[in-house]
Amino acid sequence: MIAVLIGGMLLDGYILGIVGPVSSAMADELQLSPLWEGLIVAAALLGILAGSPLGGWAADKWGRKPLFTFDIALFTVASAMQFFIDSPVLLLVARLLMGIAIGIEYSVGWPLMGEFSPTRLRGRLLGAMNIAWYGGFMMAYLIGYLLNEYTEIGWRFILGTSTFLALLLFIARLGMPESPRWLFSVGRRDEARLLAQKYLPDDALSDLEHEDVRKGSFAMLFSRQYWRSTLFISGFWFCAVAPYFAIATFADSVLHQYGLAGGLAGGVGLSAVALAGVVITFFLIDKLGRRVLTVPTQWLCAVVLAVIGIWGGAPPAVVLVLFLVFSFFNAGYTTLTGVYPAEIFPTEIRGIGTGFATSISRIGAFVGTFLMPLAIENLGTSTTMLIAAAVAFAGAGLSQWLAPETKGMSLTEAAAGYTH
Repeated sequence: MIAVLIGGMLLDGYILGIVGPVSSAMADELQLSPLWEGLIVAAALLGILAGSPLGGWAADKWGRKPLFTFDIALFTVASAMQFFIDSPVLLLVARLLMGIAIGIEYSVGWPLMGEFSPTRLRGRLLGAMNIAWYGGFMMAYLIGYLLNEYTEIGWRFILGTSTFLALLLFIARLGMPESPRWLFSVGRRDEARLLAQKYLPDDALSDLEHEDVRKGSFAMLFSRQYWRSTLFISGFWFCAVAPYFAIATFADSVLHQYGLAGGLAGGVGLSAVALAGVVITFFLIDKLGRRVLTVPTQWLCAVVLAVIGIWGGAPPAVVLVLFLVFSFFNAGYTTLTGVYPAEIFPTEIRGIGTGFATSISRIGAFVGTFLMPLAIENLGTSTTMLIAAAVAFAGAGLSQWLAPETKGMSLTEAAAGYTH
């Protein structure tokens, strides 16, 4: 079940990572302007922006299972469209639909993982989904680079390789159970207890009985009880991913501006270091707790980006080390963006809360991805890095104020404890 739940995150990382190595060939053949290239690269992010709140609302209303099957089916069809691209518009539409599917995945996959996890392992299991994301991004960049550089396979097929992964995942999801917590929250208690006895660990089984039967709504996200949760999750996630997406997606261009070689070493190198950051966070999160891995590392990354921006004449080796430090620690605290939503939103709004925060985060990712090449061209690399640093400082300040500690709490306790 764990592999099925994390598969969607791997696909999200994959479809974003696969674009970088083929972007030049794609742009040349389709005669893309910088505007079109930015739109196509960011199309999946825009799709996530739309799909995640809709998916979260639907998952809270009709259940996790139907949406979990629908989104992977939509993704498979949209991904297959990439094999037949003949215009920028069709490519934009295909990747937009893939993003919508992934957006639904975010708002269903993380709540499901949280609702099926034992308390003592919940942080690690939720963190594993981020390992899958970074692993998918790095794997895609590596596959795309090797296929593009050493084979005659065209960029259409390279982009379309995500179809094969999606099809396997669709088959694996057939027969997935509904979330017992969701069933309990909508009053289907007998059905929930039967599934809980089969699939939930003992501590989650006992905590299930503390679920309230309440109807969730979008307005609840901004109520007196939950506005802090909504503000923290959304703002933290936005500020975590905006600089990363900008730097990682255009790693070649960014490193080239500082006199460093890009290519395989640049794109995969930054992604590999980021993956290491996620893996280490995975092992520490249930031992050290959430807050200690969230707040100090954000301040560190903000300072690193500021140094890169201010020290325009820094030796290339120093700049590379600073980028690697940023990638490592940024990935570490970004892991918490997948943990917190599942923990501090109650069951009745866990889907829509996660979906809304995902949507806000993808505004950040879109802004970073879309504006990075334009900012470098018009403002210069140093100014662009200082803007990224300002975003990181804002996220660090927000987390210093609002980041909760949920280590060792049941889902019911975590959601209740943050609503003071």
